[in-house]
Amino acid sequence: MNPGYWPSSWPAEDGGPLRQQTCDGAFTGLTDGTPTVVSRDAHGATMVVRRDAGEVFLTGHSVGGDTGEQTSWVERIDPNTLEVLNRREGLAGGPAWPGGFAALADGSLVVVFGRNIHRLNVNLEVELSAELPRNRPYNSFIVLPDGHIVTKDFGGRLPGADDSFVAENCEVLVLAPTTFEIVARVELPEPSIARLSADGNTVYVVGDHSMFRLEWNGTSLAFDPKFTPRYRTLEGQTYGWDAVIALGAAWFLDNGGGSENYVGTFRGQGISAAPLHLVRVDLGTGNVSLTEICGLPNGMVANPPLIDERRMIAVGFDSANGVLAAFDIDPDGATSPRWSVEQNHGSHMILDPTSGLFLSAHHDNERWMEQFVVRDIASGVEAVRLDSGSPLQSVVFPAVGESRTIYACSFSTVSALSW
Repeated sequence: MNPGYWPSSWPAEDGGPLRQQTCDGAFTGLTDGTPTVVSRDAHGATMVVRRDAGEVFLTGHSVGGDTGEQTSWVERIDPNTLEVLNRREGLAGGPAWPGGFAALADGSLVVVFGRNIHRLNVNLEVELSAELPRNRPYNSFIVLPDGHIVTKDFGGRLPGADDSFVAENCEVLVLAPTTFEIVARVELPEPSIARLSADGNTVYVVGDHSMFRLEWNGTSLAFDPKFTPRYRTLEGQTYGWDAVIALGAAWFLDNGGGSENYVGTFRGQGISAAPLHLVRVDLGTGNVSLTEICGLPNGMVANPPLIDERRMIAVGFDSANGVLAAFDIDPDGATSPRWSVEQNHGSHMILDPTSGLFLSAHHDNERWMEQFVVRDIASGVEAVRLDSGSPLQSVVFPAVGESRTIYACSFSTVSALSW
C-alpha cells in the first residue's frame, strides 16, 4: 500500500507513485474462467480508481469545442454494468491533456485537469477547488506519504500547435492537501512531458533531455544538482515518458515526439529518426543505458514500460511500429532480448506478479477495434484476447477492480474485462 493514498487495489493511475502497474492476484483464475467484456460510451474517459468495495470512479474531460478551455468530469459507476450511478461534470479545467485522479488516504477524491485541481467527496460534491499558476495542462500528480500533493505543468506540444511552439521549462509544485496552497515550488532546467514518479519523499522527473530528482523534507522541496543524467544523446532521438521506479533504477521509453498527433491510433505516427529505446537510469550512479525495442525508425510511444521485479523481465513497446517486446534484466541492469510480437499496443499496462500474467492491448486498425490482450510475461504466450468495445486505441490507463475485473478506458469508451 502507498501512504497518502486510500488502501485499495487501485487508488491512482498505475497503482501508485512508483508507477509499477502491479497488483498481486489481479488475474487469479483468469485462465480457468470464461472471460467476458462489457463496455459503454464514455467520451473523453481517461482512468478509473477504486476506493472501498463497490466504489468505482471514472474521470475524463470534455471533447471538442475550444481546446484551450476544456472541463473535466467524474462519475461513480456500477462495478459490473458500468452504469453511471452519479456524475459531476463541468469541473473547471483549461488547456487539454489527460490529467490525473486519485483516492487519497482521507477518503477524498482529487482530480487534476487543465490548470485546475478539485477535491470531491464520495458523493461527488466539490469540497475544494484551486487554479494552478500556469496556463498549461497539469498532467497528473503524485501524493507524498504525508499527504502533500505534487504536480507539474506539461511542457510538450499540444494537438493543433503551430510551428511557432517553443517548449518552456516546467515547474514542480507541492500543494497542501487540505487547502491546495502552494507550499513549495521548483523550476526545472528543462521542459518535461512525462508524468511524475516518486519513491517515498523522493520525486523523479523525466525532462525532455535529462532526468531529475527532488527531495521533500516535510516543509521544502530540494532539487538535487548532482543527479541530472542525460538520456537523450542520439541524433533523431526524442523525449522520454513516465518513469517506472524498480530494481534500483528508473525505466522509461523515449521517442515521444509526435504523440500529440494521435489520430485514434498511434500506428504510423512516429517522427523520430532514431530507433525507440527502453531507457534505464541507475538511481545510485546516474548511469544511463539504452536498449532498442525493435531497431526500426519512426517509432513512438506515450506511456511507460512494465518491470517484473520477481522475474527480472522488462516489457517495452513501439506504438508507431506495432511491436511489443520483453527483455531479461541481469543483476547489473544489463538487458537482453527475450521475446517479441507484432502488436499495436499504446496504453499503460497491468502486471500480476503472482501469476506472471500482464494486460496489454491491441488496436485492430482494419476493424477499428481495441482488444484486451493478456500474455504470460515469461514466454509472451497469449492467454486471452477479447474486443474491448472501443473503436479508438487506448493510450491511457487501465485499472484493477474487485471480483476478477479489469477496467480500461479510451477517449471514447470505458470497458470491463471480467471472468
